This record gives sequence, structure tokens and C-alpha cells, in this order.
Amino acid sequence: MIFRALLFRLTLFYLVVTGAVLGVVAAAPSVADFLPIGGAQTLLSQTVSDPFGGVKIGAEKVANLGGSVFWLFIAVAGAVLTTLPVTWTYMASRSRAEYDQALVETMIVLPIAVTAIVVMVHNSLALAFSLAGIVGGVRFRNTLKSSGDAIYILLAIGIGLAAGIGALEIALVMTIMFNYSFALLWMVDYGAKDGTHRYLRSPQREEPEDTHDQSGEGSEPR
Repeated sequence: MIFRALLFRLTLFYLVVTGAVLGVVAAAPSVADFLPIGGAQTLLSQTVSDPFGGVKIGAEKVANLGGSVFWLFIAVAGAVLTTLPVTWTYMASRSRAEYDQALVETMIVLPIAVTAIVVMVHNSLALAFSLAGIVGGVRFRNTLKSSGDAIYILLAIGIGLAAGIGALEIALVMTIMFNYSFALLWMVDYGAKDGTHRYLRSPQREEPEDTHDQSGEGSEPR
């Protein structure tokens, strides 16, 4: 039941968003110039002799402040929309014991930050090195409950990078393949062996309520 609901929700989301974008472009063709897409073709076709050369972000037609802000807003909104179904996959497949709400919130916010950062540093080697130094000074206090959750963080970073360089189609294909592949692996319980820990909860049943407090185990001594 949970697995079918997730597949239906994912498919409906992608169809609705794709239809909405096509409808907006059909009604206002000028909006197509501000869509953060097309960067994949540039990355795959261009040959760069200078390894430190800048990367085109696919916004050549944006020539003023208003247009650049509009392009960036669409890129950030597209990154968030692309990340949203990834959080559904995580929430549906994780058990209550290993579910981390902070990770879900991080997956939503992280692509926004990465998108803006990529736009700032994509043509400046000095800014890129400065950013590396700033990030190196940051220490993350929160540890992931499962090493597998790092995949979601990596995916969120990839979405932000794709949106920042104007290649949101890369993020879309990446998340579609990730969500459906993860859902299928969850359904068939691929790689499972008797007596081993299951990374994904069983899709056939809901997790029972936590009875940890009711049994009195783990309670603080008086």
C-alpha cells in the first residue's frame, strides 16, 4: 500500500509539474528564455582547452538586473521542486527509529544554497577558493543516523549544482531515476540476507508504535 501510494504520488507530481511548465511556456513563450535548462547540452558538447575556464550557466539571454533575478528565482524554485519528491521517498522508506526530520529539512534547503553559490563562483577561481576556505571552517554538529542517508545529501547537492549552471534537466533525470530505482529496491528488498539489518523498512506493513517508553526501558533513573 505504501509503495503503490509513493509511486502514484511521484508519477502524478512529475506529470503535473511538466504539464504546468509546458503550459506556461505555451502561454508566454518569452518565459522559455529564463528557464534554467539547456546546460546539459553545453556540458556534453563543449571542448574546453583551459581546465580552469568558466562554465556557462545557460543564461546568455538575461541582460538586465530584473531578468537575472527572475532567472535565479526560477532556478531556485526548480531546485526545490526537484528535491521535493526525493523527500517523499525518504519519508516513505525509512523506519521511525532511523527517520531524521532534520535531514528532510536539509534536503529542501541545501539545493537553494548550492544553487546561489554556484552562480556566484562559476566564473571566478578566486571566489571558488575563498568558498572552499569558508566551508572548511564550518563544522557540522549533526551526524547522520545512517550512512545511507549521505546519498540524499549528495543528491541534494547535485540538484543545486545542476540548477546553478542552468542544467536543471540533469537534476530532473537524476531525481526521477533515483526515486523510482530506490522505490523498486525497497519493494523487492534487493540484497537482503537473513539476520542482516534492513536499510529500508518493509513496504508491506507500517512500523509499530514505539513502545520504548511504555516498557520502562531507557527511562531516566529517579
